[in-house]
Amino acid sequence: MKNKKESYKFGLLAETAAAVFLMAKGYRILARRYKTPVGEVDLIARRGKTVAFVEVKARRRGADALSSVTPWMQDRISRAAQYYISRNSSFAGCELRFDLIAFAPPFFLRHLDNAWRPST
Repeated sequence: MKNKKESYKFGLLAETAAAVFLMAKGYRILARRYKTPVGEVDLIARRGKTVAFVEVKARRRGADALSSVTPWMQDRISRAAQYYISRNSSFAGCELRFDLIAFAPPFFLRHLDNAWRPST
């Protein structure tokens, strides 16, 4: 098992790779590690009229990363997204989307757009 410092560095590497990947796809990164009283969003990105709230999951195996977002995490990210939108009214007319980027070294990076829809 890795120690906390190694895990933190691994997560930062994954978030940086995900941000670069999204920028290459034409997204503008609006925020990284956006923390709120109700949750955190790893990346907030915009392309056109779409604002994507992106959870980045880094694991040693790609399949583990793809399956690691629990319903509890989805709710936490959804609440943080609503918090962000409530404080950035210029995005109120945009389509909101919840994405997952799964990362596993050395070459696995998968972007799932609309990975989940928030519960109502």
